[in-house]
Amino acid sequence: MRCLQSLADYTAYPHEILLVDNASTDGSVKKAMSAFPKIKVVQSDQNLGYAGGCNLGMSSAVGNYFLLLNNDAVVTDGWLDNLMLFATAHPEYGALQPKILSIDNSGFFDYAGAAGGKIDIFGFPFTRGRIFFTVEPDEGQYDNACDLFWASGTCTLLNRCAVDKTGMLDTDFFAHMEEIDLNWRMQLAGFKIGFVPGAVVKHNAGSTLAQESPRKVYLNHRNNLEMILKNYGRMSLLFLFPVRLLFQFFALVFSAAKMEFAQVSAILRAMVTIFFRIPRIWQKRHVIQKVRQCSDADIRKNMHYGSIVWQYFVLGKKTYSSLK
Repeated sequence: MRCLQSLADYTAYPHEILLVDNASTDGSVKKAMSAFPKIKVVQSDQNLGYAGGCNLGMSSAVGNYFLLLNNDAVVTDGWLDNLMLFATAHPEYGALQPKILSIDNSGFFDYAGAAGGKIDIFGFPFTRGRIFFTVEPDEGQYDNACDLFWASGTCTLLNRCAVDKTGMLDTDFFAHMEEIDLNWRMQLAGFKIGFVPGAVVKHNAGSTLAQESPRKVYLNHRNNLEMILKNYGRMSLLFLFPVRLLFQFFALVFSAAKMEFAQVSAILRAMVTIFFRIPRIWQKRHVIQKVRQCSDADIRKNMHYGSIVWQYFVLGKKTYSSLK
């Protein structure tokens, strides 16, 4: 309800609001329809996850742009106007992200998105304003429009032309990293990903799954491996994927040393799942690689060379501005 109220209060740009009911059972949709009769409800008889739910909403939308917004987020004055002003002036951008601040931790960036997503060459994502467990205060240090590698699914504006060209979110991901996968595919298709600092959204990160939830660990590891297998070119994959698997081994050892056996099980299950999914992943990979317009060298312009894991845990580089 808080999200819908903020949309009613602060959204002046012409729009339609589609509320995706992902097989909810708590009666919240009826309350929302009663309080906001102009919204359109798109219902599913099963929980399709974030990816499937967003795809269902996009399939029912009529505009030239899709705006994906988490239900635990709130928007602020001028948020959509600023996003659309940039989007219409720059049609080469497939996805845009606003600045995402924390609801609970005032003055700080939000864990899920912050000032825009980056990634290292081994496929580990991070953001300007949050690397692993370190979240920075917002002091204007990232108030510059810039190109990103990925725009957070917490709030992202998608160009319909780009989505039509690349396809929607991968429903096999269910939840977590599906927006990074989509943004990677958009870049391979020749589109850019951008950050619009004049648009501000606030979010309550981790309200669906806690950061260390075994379910979340499983989804993040599984989806990250699949994303790399799908999107990297052949030579990059031959060089980088073995190193990425080495990081999987380190994650197992680290979790075992801390006696976090639920996490150990989640990481192992993720790797086993990927093994059995290889034929399906390779089919999707064939489609992506066949229509790619940009080389991995072009894509790496928005990647962090080297390992963010090494930079953070070994060299102690805790902020984006401290990275080399």
